[in-house]
Amino acid sequence: MPQIVCENLSLGYEGETIVRDLSVSVETGMYLCIVGENGAGKSTLMKAILGLRAPLSGRVAFGDGLKKREIGYLSQQTDVQKDFPASVREIVLSGFQGRMGFWPFYKREEQERAERNMERMGVADLADRCYRDLSGGQQQRVLLARALCATEKLLLLDEPVSGLDPVVTADMYRIIGELHRSGVTIVMITHDVAEALPCATHILHLGRRVFFGTRDEYLREMQDAQGEKEDRSAWKP
Repeated sequence: MPQIVCENLSLGYEGETIVRDLSVSVETGMYLCIVGENGAGKSTLMKAILGLRAPLSGRVAFGDGLKKREIGYLSQQTDVQKDFPASVREIVLSGFQGRMGFWPFYKREEQERAERNMERMGVADLADRCYRDLSGGQQQRVLLARALCATEKLLLLDEPVSGLDPVVTADMYRIIGELHRSGVTIVMITHDVAEALPCATHILHLGRRVFFGTRDEYLREMQDAQGEKEDRSAWKP
């Protein structure tokens, strides 16, 4: 059953359309990787799903009982955000703010869930540390714990391994894979197609050519495109 449905979606800014008539359904339990060239509209699509950017045309709808406030979101961090002077526990608890309304205090069950998510992400021992003093990998684990406080249904991840070294990157992919196997739907923007493919169930490729389908279908299309390229090269005078 689809949790997110994009129907004939066109996206852009400053008078320029960068995504045209895109129709995609994100089914419950998918691990969808969004790939493509820089400027192809990957982050813009994610912001449209979250309601942070209005589409030029088309619509985004939610199903399977999913509400917009139940989506966990891990965005690309700015330098200011990386230097935020709050404790790890405060950062993780802030994941509940979207569902708190006007109630300014965290309930006991929310505090207990935050503790469980910190344990789950391996950062419980950092709970009282200042967020800005952590390494890049530790910060991403904290932000994943925060996103899980918003939801355990669906996570939107925008380049979650950007700027991390290969060892930490591999660990982040392992953690995200474990979240998916536990039942969380994953929608992840990545520039690292080779690393993402073993994990993904589906691929959305944005750019001059748009592709949406299973990982195996994507691999076959890539192989066919490479074969066509080699054939054209062989016939050049």
